[in-house]
Amino acid sequence: MSKNKPDDRRDNASKIKANIKSARENIEAADEMIAITSDEKTKKTLSDKNDRRETAIKSLKNELKDERGQ
Repeated sequence: MSKNKPDDRRDNASKIKANIKSARENIEAADEMIAITSDEKTKKTLSDKNDRRETAIKSLKNELKDERGQ
């Protein structure tokens, strides 16, 4: 039976920041694709993904605040 790794939270804040940065980069890339494509289905798909990314960023920012408060 293998042992689980202990919960190491020392780098959680930096991981959260990296996730926020990545999501923002993905939003920018999707926005660029939306601007150049004429396919409405693709635009809608990318726009929906960006909406979910924005929601995720808000959650990550709240999580980051919690991490900093600990």
